[in-house]
Amino acid sequence: MEENCLEEFKALGVKDSKQLTAAKRSSLYDEITRIAKVVHFSSIDTGEIDNYVWFGTRRRKLNFLEAIHMARVISLLQADEVYVDAPDTNPGMFTVELSQMVELCPRIVAQHRADRDFVIVSAASIIAKVERDKAVERLRGEHGDFGSGYPSDRQTVEFLKDWVRREGSRPHFARKSWKTWDRVLTETLDP
Repeated sequence: MEENCLEEFKALGVKDSKQLTAAKRSSLYDEITRIAKVVHFSSIDTGEIDNYVWFGTRRRKLNFLEAIHMARVISLLQADEVYVDAPDTNPGMFTVELSQMVELCPRIVAQHRADRDFVIVSAASIIAKVERDKAVERLRGEHGDFGSGYPSDRQTVEFLKDWVRREGSRPHFARKSWKTWDRVLTETLDP
């Protein structure tokens, strides 16, 4: 986005997506895509996540996978400066790693909780959350209501247990490397 859009986003109430209702995120999504110069997002499928969790080296796990996808988006933006929510415990190291993945690298500001501190990252968190919600809705349409899909959701855990009992395997659309599976499989197979 152009820098002059930041105040407009603030006035609309753009903030960290976790602090907004689904309805508010949805309406802000439309405003963000209308106002922003360009919007790109990158989805990561469960198989790619599993590969990085199971077969990645200590430094080449989920943070590295996130950096790869961030770099893809950054390469499309043609921006002078980008702000990202750093998943790494060392934002400086993450910035270096990310900048090495982008051919024509802009200035990168990586910070923990950037979605709370920078309205541009808040806007990106809204885009990501709404896109995730759309994907979850598609899965619900195909497989029934499984709750939020988060490990803290009892409905999600019960859905997974029922699936394993009924199908004898994990759902193809769920991460096999998800730590929640240890608990689900233990409670399902060893009641």
